[in-house]
Amino acid sequence: MPSCAKPLYLTFDTGHMGVAPWIAQVLQRQKLTVTFFVANEKTIEGDGSLGSTWSAWWSERALEGHEFASHSFDHVYWQADEASASTDAPTRFKVRPSAGPRAGQRMIWSAAEYCDNLKQATSRIEALTGRPSLPLFRAPGGKTSARLLAAAKACGYAHVGWAPAGFLGDELPSESYSNQHLLNQAVDKIRPGDVLMAHLGIWYRKDPWAPAVLEPLIVALKAKGHCFASLREHPEYRNWIAQHKRSASWKP
Repeated sequence: MPSCAKPLYLTFDTGHMGVAPWIAQVLQRQKLTVTFFVANEKTIEGDGSLGSTWSAWWSERALEGHEFASHSFDHVYWQADEASASTDAPTRFKVRPSAGPRAGQRMIWSAAEYCDNLKQATSRIEALTGRPSLPLFRAPGGKTSARLLAAAKACGYAHVGWAPAGFLGDELPSESYSNQHLLNQAVDKIRPGDVLMAHLGIWYRKDPWAPAVLEPLIVALKAKGHCFASLREHPEYRNWIAQHKRSASWKP
């Protein structure tokens, strides 16, 4: 259980990984446990956020006790449910990956194909860390439908979004949303139980968010009596996680 009466659940989605080492240092200093939602996104180094360049980094985070969940291997955006003339027809979705060999292509996937991509991210992070990941996923952009959520649950994944105040704004243009504005807004509006979301690097924000905001935000929230926990302890997900626990004897 969280160690205080005002828990928060800090999560990070992958990105270009340029600020990942700095974020890891902040988490170490502040003694925080977080949840990483992982996809094999394009990075500054070029081999993907789940590539060999980052293997040691992920392994170190696992040793520190952080948790991992799927963000879909190819960072696949749901765009719409495919219309069907029959209620008995298989569930299909219009999707667009933003990573991988089919990046930018609009495709139609079956529920099984979408689930396979969720599982591919799970399998890869387990291979890198040597430990089971959580039976959770976050759809890129938070874009879902009732049918997509049902299909994911049928293959063992519950969806995790974020609280309105938990959108920390690191993917917003810095010309319109300064780091100081985002810090002040978060400190003022975040409430106990909120799921917070940021990234391990955003390509198009000119003034990076994490180096300026992350640690001051954590310090300010702690001063207000908040503590931080992984999603394993979240009341909405902990029963699902217990019921769909991946085997501790899993081997890549």
